[in-house]
Amino acid sequence: MLRRAVRSLVTVGVAACLVGILPTAAFAHVTVNPGTATQGGYAAVSFRVPNERDNTNTTAIEVQLPTDHPLASISVKPHPGWSYEITRKKLDTPIEAHGVPISEVIDKITWTAADPQSAIKPGEYDEFSMSAGPLPMTDQLVFKTLQHYSDGEVVRWIQEPAAGADEPERPAPVLRLVAKNEAPSTGTEQAAPAVGGTATDQSDAGVRWAVGLSVASLVIGLACAATMVVWRRRTR
Repeated sequence: MLRRAVRSLVTVGVAACLVGILPTAAFAHVTVNPGTATQGGYAAVSFRVPNERDNTNTTAIEVQLPTDHPLASISVKPHPGWSYEITRKKLDTPIEAHGVPISEVIDKITWTAADPQSAIKPGEYDEFSMSAGPLPMTDQLVFKTLQHYSDGEVVRWIQEPAAGADEPERPAPVLRLVAKNEAPSTGTEQAAPAVGGTATDQSDAGVRWAVGLSVASLVIGLACAATMVVWRRRTR
């Protein structure tokens, strides 16, 4: 009876530890925020980049702009401590924006840390922003991204999600696009707006999420510690 109880406790403890570990890995993707924008409009978006390593810094980010749906207008927001470089490409078939034909578009944006102090350190994340439009009449835009670390490692966030399939290991950031009549009203629509809630709303949501995650982590940690104590006593 005692042995069965110990086994049950160990199983619960291991499961709790895994539950604590797996969501952390899932949150570690490079993402585009907000995740939804309106077709035909402009949107200010940020690429959120977490550092997944324990002993090396993120020093550069390369964001490949969509090649299947070129964006006519791109404006890059300066980022303190980082420089950026853009590359352009000629289009085989020009696109039109506001009645003007566009034959050359920005193909890639690369942000690079000016020094080690500006790099993204272990346990940190940063955001890199741009404004883009007019957004095409399609359901999504995929931004394949390369994350460079100071030890030479390059993590390629380039895998595109497939309908009905599990999320890939290294998913590319995806911006969902909806028709204007389907988009939720935020009160922030402008010529080149930032889509989503206000900075205060986003900050409050972030604080609530962080507090909830901290409490959950504490509970999981205590469960893991109790499991190890019982297991060691039993093995003795």
